[in-house]
Parts: sequence; structure tokens; C-alpha cells
Amino acid sequence: MKKLIEWISEEVAKAFKKAGYDSYYGRITVSNRPDLCEYQCNGAIAAQKAYQKASFLIAEDVAEVMDSSEVCEKVTVMKPGFINIKVSKQFLVEYLQQMYKDARLSSDLSSDPKSIIVDYGGPNVAKPLHVGHLRSAIIGESLKRIGRFLGHRIIGDVHLGDWGLQMGLIIIELKERKPELVYFDESFAGEYPLESPFTISELEEIYLAASIKSKKDEDYRERALVATRELQENRRGYMALWNHIMTISVNDLKKTYKKLNVEFDLWKKESDAQPYIPEMIQRMKEGGYAYEDQGALVVDVKKETDVNEIPPCIVLKSDGASLYTTTDLATLIARIKQFHPDEILYVVDKRQELHFIQIFRCAWKTGLVKPDTKLSFLGFGTMNGKDGKPFKTREGGVMRLENLIRDIDQTMYRKIMKNKNVKDTDAEKIAEMVGLSAIKYGDLSHQISRDYVFDIERFTSFEGNTGPYILYTIVRIKSILTRYVKEGGSLQENILMPATSDSEKGLMLKTARFNSVVDNAFEEKAPHKVCFYIYELSNDFNCFYHKTKILTEENSEQKASWILLLDLVRRVLEECIELLGFSAPERM
Repeated sequence: MKKLIEWISEEVAKAFKKAGYDSYYGRITVSNRPDLCEYQCNGAIAAQKAYQKASFLIAEDVAEVMDSSEVCEKVTVMKPGFINIKVSKQFLVEYLQQMYKDARLSSDLSSDPKSIIVDYGGPNVAKPLHVGHLRSAIIGESLKRIGRFLGHRIIGDVHLGDWGLQMGLIIIELKERKPELVYFDESFAGEYPLESPFTISELEEIYLAASIKSKKDEDYRERALVATRELQENRRGYMALWNHIMTISVNDLKKTYKKLNVEFDLWKKESDAQPYIPEMIQRMKEGGYAYEDQGALVVDVKKETDVNEIPPCIVLKSDGASLYTTTDLATLIARIKQFHPDEILYVVDKRQELHFIQIFRCAWKTGLVKPDTKLSFLGFGTMNGKDGKPFKTREGGVMRLENLIRDIDQTMYRKIMKNKNVKDTDAEKIAEMVGLSAIKYGDLSHQISRDYVFDIERFTSFEGNTGPYILYTIVRIKSILTRYVKEGGSLQENILMPATSDSEKGLMLKTARFNSVVDNAFEEKAPHKVCFYIYELSNDFNCFYHKTKILTEENSEQKASWILLLDLVRRVLEECIELLGFSAPERM
């Protein structure tokens, strides 16, 4: 279904051509002065030089032609040559009527669907998820949902960190504590135990203790590095321990991600890339790309045009062990072979930008990926506390993600229990739904690249630009629709009538922009644009609601029209929050 802005643009372009000017100048934008007009064209100003004619006169010529337009209700000209447009109420109603009948709410599937792998989440196993993992999970999940809604083949991969130093640290610490375990006996040839020698809580404590020791004891750290390399070389007992670590860690990670309503298609790991590394390294050497530098194997990736220094990409350490660089490059090979994607998108902390510049350049230079394979880096900012520093617990430590979710849910539960319309049995479930909206909307409403302050009190408020406010608006609309049906009304066969007030027309116009917003949000990888849209749409609805006596309207046709409009707004809002990764309760 054609976008409303496309209809109007075509109308203006035809008017330019009919008036004797190039239709190129007929492009329009949504007006930033709704008190003057709804859409605006600045093409006459741009055309002034080409036609050696005052822009105001060009604009008047175009406006005169548009007087007969069925799409535009009113066209006025303001100096120096702005063409201000108001949309025809009848045309707008017909557009919304078609939108209401469309299961996709006027949003077309992409005419050129892409296959895109989204790498998001990226936790290390054996460690609990903390607030630093929040943004990647939330942003990646939203982009995956928006892309799929538009018809793209989106594959979400968590890409677990399971092949680095943390594994060696766990192995060495466990060996010091329980040297009698069969995993450390290199002569053992039997079957290893099926039951893990540690629980998830014990594993987390082991890793924490090992991490602290490694920063104080250089010999301890060296032994951990050796254990890491031996694991990567498939030492049998260490691989058995690795399997235990993976099983209990992944099960725990899935529980937390489920609370965030985040799902992955693939639970691939760094170690999955291991089989591709030997051939990759050999290829780099034979191709003359890789050379030794202080014992390490590196590939130059700098360009003459670089303003900043771009260091060589290290593909193997001096002891032959793999790095994140090694496994990231090998993972690219695996993804290309298995999925043949048009694009691979990495949703990671913006502070890792240099790493991915090196990875992408190395991959293209050495032929690991084709030149037309798009590799994209989407770097997000830091989630900070009110002090402007990375979000911490009151004790100054990094907050576990499950604790943050719990604190948000408890805050929402207290607020919801003040509402006497909610039963105690429903309050906990509703608190979880509203709490999730507070977390996700609070994050996604900010531009991805920017740092932001995570303020629990503000994000859980039912007023202002928050998730709970959006949900409260949806619940309010549902309540009106439910009451209308209970009083004998029907949502079937209703006909939308032209707007009777500015607030109603404003709500209609905002609703009609749904397809443009979703397309633009995915094109620019900007979920915050969906948030901004539904915040404005909610405001427009509440403005209309407070100015209009909907259920007490005596004219049944007018009432039915308003109800249809409300139902359409509800559908748009619910579709948008689904794209953002949360949903609305029936009541709050």
C-alpha cells in the first residue's frame, strides 16, 4: 500500500510538471509547523536558480495547479517560497479505511528482501548476565523483529564467548580446589561423568575467584593461559569440563533472556569457528597477507586515507593461541558457508569499533567474504546511572541483569497495587509486562549510539515518554472498545467518517504514518524512531480522547466512526510494541 507521503509527493510532483517545472522539485516533508500546515514542499526555493525566477512566484504557480487536487484540501504559499499543504479529510479517511482492512496496516513487504545475520547478545559463558549485556539484547531483538515484519530473512545469533581466557581460569581454579577430579588425569581413558562437578552458582563463584587471583598472581595467569591453549587444542579432560560449563551456563542464560522476551535462532559459539581456523591461517599465509610481527601473526589493514592510526589485525598470538579476532574472522567464514547472507550486522558496544574495523577490512582484503557482502557495525552507547557513570549497584559493583529486572518488576508491582481495579492474582503478571516495557522502551527510546541515564523512577512512570505510558494508552483504548461492545456496539462494518476536529484529524494523520515510520526505522537501524512515533501517537490519542465524548455521542454513525479509529490506533500501537519486543496487558 502506497505511503500517504508518497501520494502527496506524487501530487506535488505532477503540479510542478504541469506548471512548467521539473517534477524533481516536488519532494515533500512532514511539516514541523503543524499550526500552519501538515506537509511542506521547499522545492520552489531550490528551483529558483535553475529557472532564474523568484521562488515565491514558482510556488504560486504550483499552488494554483494544485487547487483542483483531490488529495490536498488547502495549498498556501509563504515567502520566500514554501508550499504549505493540508491533506483532504475525505482522502485521509479513504486511506485509513484501506489501512484498517489491511492485516499489515498498510506496510508492504520489501520488494528486495535480504538475508541478514544479526549478531547480538554476545555474553561470555560461566558469567551471569549483567546490565552491560542489556543494550545489545534489546536493540538486536528489536531490529530482528522489524526486519522480519518487512519481509527480510533475519537470523539472530547470540555468539557466545566460550573459547577465551575465562575457560582457562575456571579450569585452573577447579584443579587447585579439586585436583582429584578425573578431568585432570591425562592418562584417564574412560567415560567422563555425565553430572557436572559444579552448579551454576558454584561456577560463577569459581570464575570470580579465579579472575581476582589472575590479576594479582602472574604465575596463576600464565597457567590459565596454558590451560586455555590446551582446551583450544582439544585436550580431552578439559573438553569434558567445557561441555559441563556450556550446558549449565546456556540453560541459565536462556532463563534470563526469556524474561527479556529475547530469542535467538542460533546459539553459536566462538568454539564453533575452531574447525575453520587452520585453513584460514594457511590461506592468509599463502596469499601473502599474513606475516610475523614479534612472534604474532598479523595482517595490515590500514589505508592511505585513514586519518587515525589503524593497527595491524592480529590473527594469532605468539604462542599460537586464538584471539577474539581469530574466532570472529573464522565465524565469518562459517556464516558465509552456512547461510550465504547479504549482510552481517553486529550490535555491540561502540567502544569495540576499532576491533570491527580491523575484522571487516581483514575479511575483505583476504577474500574471506565477497566484496559485495555487507558487514555492518552498530555501536551502542553506555547505560549509565544518575551519576553519569556506568550503571552500578549501591555497593558499587556491576548489577546482575536478573536483579535489575526484579527491581523494576517490584517497583511496578507496588505502583499497580495502588490501582483498585487490579486483583492481587493479576498484579504480579501485569507488573512483569509493564516492567518489561519500562526496561525496553527506556533503552530503545534513545538513539543507539548515545549514552543514557537509566532512571528507574522515571522509566516506570505512567506519565511522560515511557513504556508504561504507552501501555496505559493501549489499555485505555481497549477499555473503551470493550465498553462499546458491552453496550451493544459492533466493530464490524463500521465506516470511518471525515474528521470533525483538529485533534481528530491530527490523530488520523499520525496513524497513517505507520508504514513510513517502520520502513525508516529499519533502513536507518533506529528503533528509537518507532518509540518517538508511538509516543506522539499516544499523545495525539489522549488529546482527542480528552476533547471528545466518544461513548456518550448520540449520533450512532459518528460514534461507530470514532470507535473504528480507536481500534485502528490500538492495532498500530500494539504492532509497534511487538516490534520493540514487549506487549500490553488487558488492564492496569
